[in-house]
Amino acid sequence: MTKTIIESKTKTTIIGFDQPFAVIGERINPTGRKKLALELELGDFSTVEADAIAQVAAGATILDINSGAVFANKMAEDPRYADNNFVEPPLMKELVKRVQAICDVPLCIDSSVPGALEEGLEAAEGRPLLNSVTGEEERLELVLPLVKKYNVPVVAISNDDTGISEDPDVRFEVAKKIVNRASDFGIPAHDIVVDPLVMPIGAMGTAGLQVFTLVRRLREELGVNTTCGASNISFGLPNRHGINNAFLPMAMTAGMTSAIMNPVALPVGPKKLQAKLDELASAGIIVPDDIDMELLANITGMGSTKSRAGKEMEAIRAANFLTNNDPNGSEWIRTNKDPNAGSGAGGRSGRSGGRRRRA
Repeated sequence: MTKTIIESKTKTTIIGFDQPFAVIGERINPTGRKKLALELELGDFSTVEADAIAQVAAGATILDINSGAVFANKMAEDPRYADNNFVEPPLMKELVKRVQAICDVPLCIDSSVPGALEEGLEAAEGRPLLNSVTGEEERLELVLPLVKKYNVPVVAISNDDTGISEDPDVRFEVAKKIVNRASDFGIPAHDIVVDPLVMPIGAMGTAGLQVFTLVRRLREELGVNTTCGASNISFGLPNRHGINNAFLPMAMTAGMTSAIMNPVALPVGPKKLQAKLDELASAGIIVPDDIDMELLANITGMGSTKSRAGKEMEAIRAANFLTNNDPNGSEWIRTNKDPNAGSGAGGRSGRSGGRRRRA
């Protein structure tokens, strides 16, 4: 069986066909998060640290570290801060160090900037996953030597110089090309984790069927593990969690072995709670002034005021149990018996795969 081994200093996560589904937490990413990007510009890593701890507590077995930021407020003093090639390498190094200081799960070093990838690889303890290489010639020549030099596995995204094809056969051939080129560098297929690219189901009605077929082919014909940006499938649609909850177990039974996703159900904030109180008041429902906000969130179906594992994690754990990748249902029973499981506490006590044996 194909096994992709990813390690921190003290822990190992194995991505494989006969392993529990690997959850790669995606939250440490300033792209599209203006508040986080500003915090990083100011040297504030508090949100990064909180996101790392919450994701491990919710069940992430790997943490993706994405350094995709430019520093808008510093551009006036130095225009280089508008350049990812300038900003990302030192930022990646610091992000890796900060996360490793509080969490012991393996990392996924994620950037489009080769310099940032190398800084992340240098700073990472153990054997991280590299994210990513594509079938583009320039990218292959830049990234595959890093994969070989540091002896790490890599995410291979199924697009090339022609872009992203809607034809799943073309995407399969791109993946095959990357696997073959990696072999030329002495990189084995078990160290390639292919992202077959999940299209939004709202834009392409066959997107789900496409990816299930692709994953089966990748497993059976190339013998590689797979991953995806799980939430892409529901982009632009209402009740995205409902679609994601169905998609993930279906992808797992097709052979997908990991996903880059948010394992945390984001807490209900004060504004939403106040809006609910106003709604109840306008309906003539009297709510005690001293009502516990967590109780209010629960009884009104809003969720929780605390970070905890999202419904997607529940679907994944159930699928692990049903496919016998959670033998005897021990993980399912543990997380459903323990009221604090996935509540946002965690960090270095978070469990992720087996412990490395020391010589």
